[in-house]
Amino acid sequence: MFITFSLFSDILFYIAKGELEMFKQRQTDMLNGIIWKEILLFFIPIMFGSIFQQLYNTADAMVVGNYVGKEALAAVGGSTGVVIGLLVNLIVGLSSGATVVIAQAYGSNDYSSVKKAVQTAMSSSVFIGAIFTVIGIAFTPWAMNTLNVPADIMDYSVLYMRIYMLGMIPTMIYNTGAGILRAVGDSKRPLYFLIAACITNIVLDVLFVVFFHWDVAGVAIATVVSQVVSGILTLYILAAEDSAYYFNIRNLKCDMQILKQILVIGLPNGIQGALYSFANLFVQATVNSYGTNTVAAYTAFGKIDALFWNYSGALGTATLTFIGQNFGAGKIKRMKQGVWNAIGIYTVGSLLITVLLYFHGDYICSLFTQDTEVIDICVQMIRQLCVFWPVFVFLEIYVAATRACGDVIYPMIITMMGIGVLRIVYILFVPSSSVFESLRIYPITWVVTSTIFIIYYFQGSWLKRSLQRRNITVVD
Repeated sequence: MFITFSLFSDILFYIAKGELEMFKQRQTDMLNGIIWKEILLFFIPIMFGSIFQQLYNTADAMVVGNYVGKEALAAVGGSTGVVIGLLVNLIVGLSSGATVVIAQAYGSNDYSSVKKAVQTAMSSSVFIGAIFTVIGIAFTPWAMNTLNVPADIMDYSVLYMRIYMLGMIPTMIYNTGAGILRAVGDSKRPLYFLIAACITNIVLDVLFVVFFHWDVAGVAIATVVSQVVSGILTLYILAAEDSAYYFNIRNLKCDMQILKQILVIGLPNGIQGALYSFANLFVQATVNSYGTNTVAAYTAFGKIDALFWNYSGALGTATLTFIGQNFGAGKIKRMKQGVWNAIGIYTVGSLLITVLLYFHGDYICSLFTQDTEVIDICVQMIRQLCVFWPVFVFLEIYVAATRACGDVIYPMIITMMGIGVLRIVYILFVPSSSVFESLRIYPITWVVTSTIFIIYYFQGSWLKRSLQRRNITVVD
């Protein structure tokens, strides 16, 4: 046992230090080279990071689903998953503001602004994480009641959610720090941090649930500890004083002008992401009304469905950084070519994932539960929705492109109306006799919003506004 933990601690040290041979080339040159290759090289670590992020979330569901029961499975991934998704989307949206500001400054070689933005972003992330923790713990029972959580899983849901909220500060630190590293072209070390967190979570899930019998509390504690691990590793890297992204944790302060720039971009993105999840709360409340089997199936579906959304979000993040740096450098032609390359990569990958899950979804569902009724419902959900996933390409890539140039208000409005408002109106006013009728709203909103974004992107006024606002000199 001592040897195992000693080896594990050594791995964590080397992951943070970045001294293993495969870790040496850290940054991708977004401004030069073959476009599709640079995007792909930058995207792959982000994608693997998303997979590991999902893996340690999925580990919670798999362990409690197999060792505690379907009630515990429904508790850790049903309504709690949607609420957590709302918070994470808000966090990722806020951190994307820092990513855009830093990527543009880095692309234009303004390293003084990079350092100020890093200090401001990381300091604000600590404060915001503390606020989320207090509010989350206080309002968890109200949130679960509002979502009509079934009585047989209410206690589990409240317990899991309250423990999870204790990890909001390290969650904010990791997401903001990872966004900073990606902004300067380093997508590898955020991946290594997630690998460390994933290993921690899986080991502790098994230890706390299988051996200590802590049930739902055990997986929640394991998740918080893993978040602390990723947060500490992030702080370790950002503490390098000779780097452009140095962060002094002993001097928490914000440059108000830069904070305003970050919030102008990050807040609309955060609201947009949170609205996704807020609209999904209405869907979740409808799902809850169909009983524990449906909630458990929807929980398993959410973990499987996340494979595609992790792929989508990772490519969106890679596109955001590529466009942000090239926009800051005035390389508009290369920027536009990057958009088309990203669309091509996205389309191929989304089709492969769709085929995989459509034909093998039953096997994957069985990893979460052995209940045949739950598996049957889950498979039907997968096959109903996965065929529409490739449509999301235009929404993901065009949103990333416009956001990277600082154009955030109109994309937020389009997304709010096309995704958020439309879903809420459908759930409230369109009668549904089954969960599958309720889930139709997902592909409807994807098609509608993607169509609007195609028109908005090619209309082109957003780019003219962005160039004028930032006084960018076009060099190609």
